Amino acid sequence: MDRREFMVTSGAALSATLLSTVSARAFAQASGNDAALNATFERIFQEQVRTNPTYATFLGLDKGDLAPLRSRLDIRPTVQARAEETARTRKFISWLEAVPEAGLTDFAKLNREVVIWDLKTGIMGAERFDIADPQQPYVITQQNGIYFSRPDFLNSAHPIGDASDAEAYLSRLAQFATELDNDTAEQRRQAARGFLAPGWSLDLALKQMAELRSSAPEQSSMADSVASRAAAKSIPGDWRGRAAKILAGQVYPALDRQMAAIQALRPTTPAGDGEWRVPNGDAIYSAALVEATTTNYTPDEVHEIGLQQVADVTARLDKILRGAGYTSGTVGERLVALNKAPDQLYPNTDAGRAQLIADLNAGVQAMTAKLPQAFATLPKQPLEIRRVPPEIQDGASNGYYRQASLDGSRPAIYFINLKSTEDWPKYTLPSLTYHEGVPGHHLQLSIAQLSTELPMLRRIAFYSAYGEGWALYSEQLADELGGYKGIESAGYLQSFLFRAERLVVDTGLNHKRWSREQAIDHMMTTTGFAQGRVQREIERYCASPGQACSYKIGHLAWLRARDEAQKALGAKFDLRQFHEVLREGAMPLSILERRIRERTAAQLAGGGARPGERG
Repeated sequence: MDRREFMVTSGAALSATLLSTVSARAFAQASGNDAALNATFERIFQEQVRTNPTYATFLGLDKGDLAPLRSRLDIRPTVQARAEETARTRKFISWLEAVPEAGLTDFAKLNREVVIWDLKTGIMGAERFDIADPQQPYVITQQNGIYFSRPDFLNSAHPIGDASDAEAYLSRLAQFATELDNDTAEQRRQAARGFLAPGWSLDLALKQMAELRSSAPEQSSMADSVASRAAAKSIPGDWRGRAAKILAGQVYPALDRQMAAIQALRPTTPAGDGEWRVPNGDAIYSAALVEATTTNYTPDEVHEIGLQQVADVTARLDKILRGAGYTSGTVGERLVALNKAPDQLYPNTDAGRAQLIADLNAGVQAMTAKLPQAFATLPKQPLEIRRVPPEIQDGASNGYYRQASLDGSRPAIYFINLKSTEDWPKYTLPSLTYHEGVPGHHLQLSIAQLSTELPMLRRIAFYSAYGEGWALYSEQLADELGGYKGIESAGYLQSFLFRAERLVVDTGLNHKRWSREQAIDHMMTTTGFAQGRVQREIERYCASPGQACSYKIGHLAWLRARDEAQKALGAKFDLRQFHEVLREGAMPLSILERRIRERTAAQLAGGGARPGERG
């Protein structure tokens, strides 16, 4: 699952009627241009939902008048869909720009600025480069493509509550075949332009396709998903048999066609591993960094920031490791030794994986009890921890978060890749939990989701630099709250070292023309992470360039903003109130830092700067 999909999993799970009620209540006091702007936001959101069936399902809005969307997928040919969606986005931008800033409250101006930035950035890839996105230059990789994302969507996002839901599942399963053929056609078109993933990436994709294809139709995870969930709800019908028929007659043949196409294209892929290898690659990678970091840093600037941060964190780690008795070798070598210590490893068995997840849950509970020390607003949504589905674990990220629905019908889920428990020494896990769970993604996204002061477009937005920067900042905040015990503090700093190293290797791969092997060696030497984990990371940066740079750049922005506010406010600084900026929703980093200055100035003037107020 990629981070663009992550953005739309921030589910609202409300009926269209209830959504309108919430929006109306939130904007009841708006007037003049604010009211016109809010009406435009709502108009854009409703059109986005009506025209994007999977988006509607992620948000839980495929109900009532929108119920027919639950049976549909977007099966337009890619070129047609891209042109139509770009035109639609341009229309939305024109609507917002037609609402004058004069007369808007400061918070309404903020909303307008953020949404316009988001809309313009979202079509950069299509308009400038004729690709989906600068951070996703290839149609099919080991972690991109409908073959990778659609089965997971059908299993974890498409609901099965009654017979109509099961019928809708089968309808979508059949349309999945058309989506596969559309991806195949688009990949052929893009390959002719020079946009084809590196050979090893295509090999991994083919391996995962073969895994998806390997089961008999009746035993496929896609047939089992509808059958097992229907059985759990006591819904009568031969759902497994009907799904198997669709798989055998439509999906598997489409998958075979895609595999044959990729095998035929593979010898034509350009040499190299990074984004520089594609036409206009340097410009595309620069655009990817702008989009990922929401800054104007150049690739060389990001690389230098990474080198500086690696040196700083390495020095801090050296001191901790020496204190724990690890004194021989480089910091990376000592971390390797710590990673292999028997007391740090879970058995690489189902029982070991179950114990690992149980320990993660205990960590979430312990940190949740500490949150009132630092937050005035707390998340209410439940959080589950699950392993990444084994059938996609080879290409999936090491961990990711999926947001809860507002009505409680779907919990928030923090996924961890457990292909090998050796990738997760015990001392490294608390920082991961604080990043993906609380006070990281789960807290930040849940607060924004429940903030009725925000228009829905902003409640569900995700900017990697803001959100991933917050999650990394949360790992540091957890240290300030006493969340690490003993050698676990080395895990927290190793996490920081890892994110700093990402700046170095992502720019090295995609700008400085490093090879995949060179980047793997560099990251292993620097961080001490296991080879399997590092290899998946490096391969991710080749398939999705730039995104990995958002974490540390975002973390530095959050720290800079907090330090500035603390210096300005002195004794008046209140950490709980500083974190209330989360109620204002995600935004680009440059806007975030300016907004925190505005809130600080309002507090110095004797007032407060809360959502919807001037400040």
